[in-house]
Amino acid sequence: MGRHTIKEISSKTIWEKFVLSRHPKSFLQSWNWGETNKLLCKKIFRIGFYNERKLVGVCLLIEERAKRGPHLLIPGGPILDWNNKDLVSYFIKTVKDYAKKEKVWFVRVRPELTENSDNRELFKKLGFMSSPMHLHAENTWILDIGKSEEELLSGMRKTTRYLIKKSLNMSLSVNSYQDSANTSILGKLQEETVRRHKFTGFSDRIFSAQMVTFGSDRQAEFFICKKGNTNLAAAIIIIYADTAYYHHSGSTSDFKEIPFSYFLQWKIIQRVQDLGLKFYNFWGIAPNDNPKHRFAGVTLFKKGFGGVRINWLHAHDLPISVFYYLTFVFETIRRIVRRL
Repeated sequence: MGRHTIKEISSKTIWEKFVLSRHPKSFLQSWNWGETNKLLCKKIFRIGFYNERKLVGVCLLIEERAKRGPHLLIPGGPILDWNNKDLVSYFIKTVKDYAKKEKVWFVRVRPELTENSDNRELFKKLGFMSSPMHLHAENTWILDIGKSEEELLSGMRKTTRYLIKKSLNMSLSVNSYQDSANTSILGKLQEETVRRHKFTGFSDRIFSAQMVTFGSDRQAEFFICKKGNTNLAAAIIIIYADTAYYHHSGSTSDFKEIPFSYFLQWKIIQRVQDLGLKFYNFWGIAPNDNPKHRFAGVTLFKKGFGGVRINWLHAHDLPISVFYYLTFVFETIRRIVRRL
């Protein structure tokens, strides 16, 4: 353990070079995700782990001063070799030191590790507890877009393919932008989506921050689907490495006879194909195929385009203070009430 040292990284080039050299990789540990959270007035730390001057791991820490309990988040990370016991132990010591310094109750981690018994056991041995809440998309749906349009269409559910073809003859249009000028449109459309599907939405401030940071580096595009002058649906697509992420979206509750959501998805897929990307990540889906799950409809929609499920390890918490257990009880009750 003594060979390892830490240093807070201030160079975007050094950070991105390391993150993009690893697999799997996630925009949740990217430089611009840190910048997005800074715009939202959150304190962040970009920690580099070194072994004899060689960078061997990175960790983006985001401080959350939430009413349910102050804590540190590590979304999609840390990025390091989990088989290196000395490095992992040093990571645990480091985040504990940061947590105590910042006087938070716990550290919540959701690494890019697959959901399986070995990884669950690893985190248990490291002193983590399974979190009462999820962190970002833990159950995802991924489509390989390195195929022809004909191959993609043939791999879709019959109904999805039919509705895409139907939508192409309905005078719909899609415009895309790389700035934050139109994100208020998404905010209004998501309000309708929240009422329809009964989930907790996001603010226009979050949408704007993502387009300011990722958009300025051509790592995000904002799409609006219209019928004439009427906004039907909008989405923020994060573009990182070889993958496009369907990160935020919203749609009108009107015009149910028009399959505009299928049209928008197809146009986005065509666009990211043109950019030379390999995968389209539909982001979150339900953890199972239970038709009564609150996200069953959204899951059915996304899976209709073809692809595969990838389940990431559920979020885990590292308790720092005894007050953490207040958060645990509060979030457990909230999860049950919200049927999450």
